[in-house]
Amino acid sequence: MTIDIPEVAEVRSLLEELGEGALIARLDSFVALNEGLESKKGEDFIKVSILGFLEGITTTLMMKYPGDERVARLHERVRARRAELDELFRKPAMRNLQ
Repeated sequence: MTIDIPEVAEVRSLLEELGEGALIARLDSFVALNEGLESKKGEDFIKVSILGFLEGITTTLMMKYPGDERVARLHERVRARRAELDELFRKPAMRNLQ
């Protein structure tokens, strides 16, 4: 089953524009591997995993292309979405420890 994460297509498109063929291959491989784990881990967990990978790719692109606003904007969107979904897996703070 294919998991719908629009950021995957956006990052892939940007990688194509930048001529980063090796990273496209890594992205495709990582997504395929994680989609295979969906039945065991759950869709939201897989989304967080893939978004974390995308965040790593865009962080690397920001270092390689420091002046490229497309990279910076996409990185910020990916980071925010991953952080939002990541909250689903955080354990609530114990009140007696605060």
